[in-house]
Amino acid sequence: MHLWLRNMGAEVTGYALEPPVEPNLWGIVGAGARSIIGDIRDADRVRDVVTETEPNIVIHMAAQALVRESYRDPLGTYATNVMGTANLLQACRAARDLRCIVVVTSDKVYENLGLGRPFVEGDRLGGHDPYSNSKACAELLTNSFRDSFFQPGPPIATVRAGNVIGGGDWSADRLIPDCVRALQGGVPVTLRYPDAVRPWQHVLEPLSGYLATARALVEKPATAPRAVNFGPDPASFCSVHEVVDAFSARFGGKPGWERDGSIHPAEARALTLSSALAERLLEWRPSLSIGESLSWTADWYRAYAAGENMLNFTKAQLAQYQERSSRNR
Repeated sequence: MHLWLRNMGAEVTGYALEPPVEPNLWGIVGAGARSIIGDIRDADRVRDVVTETEPNIVIHMAAQALVRESYRDPLGTYATNVMGTANLLQACRAARDLRCIVVVTSDKVYENLGLGRPFVEGDRLGGHDPYSNSKACAELLTNSFRDSFFQPGPPIATVRAGNVIGGGDWSADRLIPDCVRALQGGVPVTLRYPDAVRPWQHVLEPLSGYLATARALVEKPATAPRAVNFGPDPASFCSVHEVVDAFSARFGGKPGWERDGSIHPAEARALTLSSALAERLLEWRPSLSIGESLSWTADWYRAYAAGENMLNFTKAQLAQYQERSSRNR
């Protein structure tokens, strides 16, 4: 996101924890950006940084974003995803030149009753696991702060995206990083729920949606959505094992996959999004098919393994996406 914003001429300040793994995308592409190491749970530090930077636009992306980690540490997950959001919104109340706030939540904020249809923004919020539920709580909290403290005031919107893929992710318990490690090691990748269906999309797709939301909030606050989904074309909805097979073929190598026979916390069998509201109000629509998204992701990891300049490679993919999406609008 910071590369995109800086290309647009923005002065960007990032606030985040130290990268949790090595290598990491920030270490590869973050050179030259202003980055403050801090915890979103530290209300005083968040307030001080907001006061110092005097932001015009705030995009809140900080989160504990892993479902399995939320089972291991539910209190930490709620502290980050709920109280972290509260800390930031409270700090923003004193920001004098603030034009808008975009709060990133998740496609998993919806109460999933297994009805087999894509979720729309007006569907009931819920979430059974601590991660999903904490993100639904963040939605409710944002609504409360908007109604209680930002009327009048800068507009606030929540944005909900599907399962993202793309280069530069080495986190544990994520499908593509697990695939890369398995392919490089010549071993099958172990899948907990290979038949689960998700709305897979390249990470640049929702990022473009977040920026479109911020622009609409500033330029057309009366009509800009206050909650909006960003998901792929329905043709890109596919199962976990289909993603693994397709990515493996593009990456080069096919160690295959195996079903994990262990007992794991339950996850939704199917989860898909409708982006009709984003298309209607923001003129946003996905630009990459699932095949293209997987190819771009495989290309990134192959380039990294080959020792290419990944800052330049990442900038080139971003430029290619911007050109593609401008034609698609």
